[in-house]
Amino acid sequence: MTTVILLKIAIVIVLLAIVASLGFGALFLIRDQSRSHRVVHALTVRIGLSVVLFLLVVALVLFGVLEPNPSPLQ
Repeated sequence: MTTVILLKIAIVIVLLAIVASLGFGALFLIRDQSRSHRVVHALTVRIGLSVVLFLLVVALVLFGVLEPNPSPLQ
């Protein structure tokens, strides 16, 4: 496999982890009735993963590893 394919797979895995963290946060919010810090922890994990993913994608585009789709207006 090429490096680009592996990076795209890693991006999808991180996106799935972000969605899972969102689901766990909602579950903890419904179940715990605000008596636990698990909702805050799930939110912290989701924000951290989102920031890491954003910085990773920006760095990969800047270094030319990933190429964004061309604008349809061109």
